Amino acid sequence: MTRPLDPRTRMIHDGTDRRAFGEMSEALYLTQGFAYDSAAQAEARFDGSDPGYVYARYGNPTVGMFEDRLASLEGAEACFATASGMAAVNAAMFSQLAAGDHAVAARALFGSCHYIVDTLLPRFGVETTLVDGTDLDQWRAAMRGNTKLCFLESPSNPTLEIIDIAAVAGIAHAAGARLVVDNVFATPCFQRPLELGADLVMYSTTKHIDGQGRCLGGALLGSAEIVRGPVLEYMKHTGGALSPFNAWVMLKGLETLHLRCDAQARSAEAIAAHLSGHGAVRRTLYPGLADHPQHALAMGQMTRGGTMVSFELADKEAAFAFLDALEIAKISNNLGDAKTIATHPTTTTHQRMTEEDRLSLGITPGLIRLSVGLEAPDDLIADLDRGLAAAGSS
Repeated sequence: MTRPLDPRTRMIHDGTDRRAFGEMSEALYLTQGFAYDSAAQAEARFDGSDPGYVYARYGNPTVGMFEDRLASLEGAEACFATASGMAAVNAAMFSQLAAGDHAVAARALFGSCHYIVDTLLPRFGVETTLVDGTDLDQWRAAMRGNTKLCFLESPSNPTLEIIDIAAVAGIAHAAGARLVVDNVFATPCFQRPLELGADLVMYSTTKHIDGQGRCLGGALLGSAEIVRGPVLEYMKHTGGALSPFNAWVMLKGLETLHLRCDAQARSAEAIAAHLSGHGAVRRTLYPGLADHPQHALAMGQMTRGGTMVSFELADKEAAFAFLDALEIAKISNNLGDAKTIATHPTTTTHQRMTEEDRLSLGITPGLIRLSVGLEAPDDLIADLDRGLAAAGSS
């Protein structure tokens, strides 16, 4: 090639490994094991001198194509695909931390991520500190001599808080720590954390990358030193690898990722603007809106505002009345789907957090998280107005 390929082209072609049949769609290899030409080859596979496949828990040709394509899109040296997004978070933490180490994380986390940081890691002797992710002084103050890892999500779930990834990376590296970024909400289309200084990027590929509510999956991307070192070693012994069938579905999802996310982001922009002027809405949170608290930062490290919009109604009763009146948007706890999804975080995704912790993050009883789908934006706005009318009369 005489010029670099656009990401939209790489999402369709990179990583493809065709066999002699010349198949157009990537081959699906539903196999756990692999045969060797000789005992010597088997030995070489196991000692690493032969890079071929050994066992599906370690790697698989279909999974490998997905990993290579996603790594190309992300600009990463290596990728390891996992059984779910939380398997990726678990691997990012436990593959790099040991008893006596210290980890720092932004307080605004998805409920299961919060559980790993605040409950699970301390059980294994890892000290953890939660900070206001937007306050760089808190990151600096939290660093210790034994700090090994920093973790954040930006935009955060569900309040769409934006954290300065480059600045936190600089603070972490100055302390000898690595930075892991959950990039699920921004997607690889709208934000590239590795270019901002992150050491590992994590995805729940269940979300936008699948994009049609079919399969669980996750991925960790970064340098070969980390991904093919501690991450691979941890994953092949703990068993959280992605299945070949799910990898094949994710490959198909990558082919349309840019088109879907771009359309969803355009609709999210229109919906956020509409909600911000509605009398029943107390506040609208969308990074692309000029009144977002970190709008300038968001537009500096993201190319679009994303596909997620959060907004606050009067209380839980109003939120439930809104949700129950919807006809197009569905009540669910997933996101990144072709179908628009409305979620009440207080009673679902963040239910296990204490009320005090939720309120400190701005997760009020009236907060709604909206994952904007591919429906016509005018239809979605009419559906939301129907819900808001019901909320106003609750």
